[in-house]
Amino acid sequence: MKILNQRQIQQKVKRLAIEILEHNFGEKELILAGINNNGMIFADLLLQELVAMTDIPITITRILLNPAKPLSSDIILEMPPKQAHNKAIIIVDDVANTGRTIFYAIKPLLEILPKKVEVAVLVDRTHKAFPIRVDYYGISLATTLRENIDVQIVGKENAVFLN
Repeated sequence: MKILNQRQIQQKVKRLAIEILEHNFGEKELILAGINNNGMIFADLLLQELVAMTDIPITITRILLNPAKPLSSDIILEMPPKQAHNKAIIIVDDVANTGRTIFYAIKPLLEILPKKVEVAVLVDRTHKAFPIRVDYYGISLATTLRENIDVQIVGKENAVFLN
């Protein structure tokens, strides 16, 4: 079942960008850190909206990890750690499910001292098993553990499906 279409996703991204700017008023720089592929694509959508709305420098980077086995390999922040020191960092992903992926994505940030760390997702599922709070979300869904969220944000027709 389609729960968000292309137009709705665009509206959500625009609203999220406005919220991010409102809550980060006065920041000298923002860093968007997309998790893996879909998180990076969603971070890029947010970046496009943010750049159109503000003159604040915004840097985009990627956090690489294996969501199925987060401790099986290094979790990598693709920017020099010095560059993130004392900056506002927003971890970006397409879906926050149990919170595990976002929880482990914070690991490389523990080696630096960011000014603050926030989380932005397109879809927030309400059954967290890890101590993660989503600061910005497009839509919040109370789903069963057996249901699956499929975010398609690559290509012409972006959509979110509940299976």
